Order: sequence, then structure tokens, then C-alpha cells
Amino acid sequence: MSLKQVAISILTATCFTGAVALVPITAVAQDSKVTAAMDLLKSKANELGSPKIEGTDAVAGKEVPAIYFGSTKMNNNFTLVDDVVKEAGGTATIFVKSGDEYVRVATNVKKDDGSRAIGTILDPKGKAIESIKKGEAFYGEVDILGKPYVTGYDPIRDSDKHVIGIYYVGYLK
Repeated sequence: MSLKQVAISILTATCFTGAVALVPITAVAQDSKVTAAMDLLKSKANELGSPKIEGTDAVAGKEVPAIYFGSTKMNNNFTLVDDVVKEAGGTATIFVKSGDEYVRVATNVKKDDGSRAIGTILDPKGKAIESIKKGEAFYGEVDILGKPYVTGYDPIRDSDKHVIGIYYVGYLK
């Protein structure tokens, strides 16, 4: 082996080792961003008041339960999710439970045409739904409308502790 080949082999091994070492650091950094954004979303929602369902409302042509924090209806109201994104970046959503589905009623996740993805549902076969069905939070990587995101999903509970929706935050990977 020539000196040049040895140098290239050492350089390749060093780069590979460095890249492998950085992967966990990146994941931890994204996880802490997701956790901080989730804390911010929940805190801002809490400031509005207790979560509750009151009547129904049309969201993107679908009749779904109307979810409120205090007296502030979340359906078609983007102030909360947009405020969180202004402070923390990424994306944020409020889902409402409608039958067996969770429908995006306030979001800044965008569809391919650039419009807000309101009225779309949480993937019923996705990773997050299993945790939510158990009443547990989910943090991890998921596919949202065809794109990979590092995410957090946390159940929204009413005063009787029933899951009535989901808080979501995420960052495009």
C-alpha cells in the first residue's frame, strides 16, 4: 500500500468515526428542541384556560368537535400555534379527537400546495397513535404528509382526564 492510500484510509476512517459520533449529538439537540417547544405550547395553552370540548365546528369542510382552551376556540384559530413557532421554530398543531380519528384543527404544518394542513388526520397507522391511544406522549421521528419530522405528541385531557385531543410540535429533519 502506498503512503497516499494509507493516508486516504486513515482520513476515511476518521471521517466515518466523526460522523457516527455526531449522530447522537444531533438527535439529542433535536430532542431538546422538541421538548422545549412542547413545554412552550402547553404553557401557552394553559394560560388560555382548561381544555374542553363544546359543540362542533367545520374545519376544512369536516364537522368536528370544537376544542377550547378556556373560552378560546382552537378550531381554525392559528394564533397559538403560530406564536409557538415564532418563539421556537418548527411546526405546531392542535388536534381534536373526532370518533377514532385525530383531526388537525389548528396547525402551521403545510400541505404540498402551501396551505395549512387543517382537516387532515393523524396517521392511523403511524408511530404516534399507539402511544396516544394508551394516553401516553410520543417523541420520535415520524413521517408527516410525506416528509420526515422529529416530533412530540402529547395528549390533551379535559377536566375528567379524558383524551380530547393532541398537542404536537415538530421539526423537519
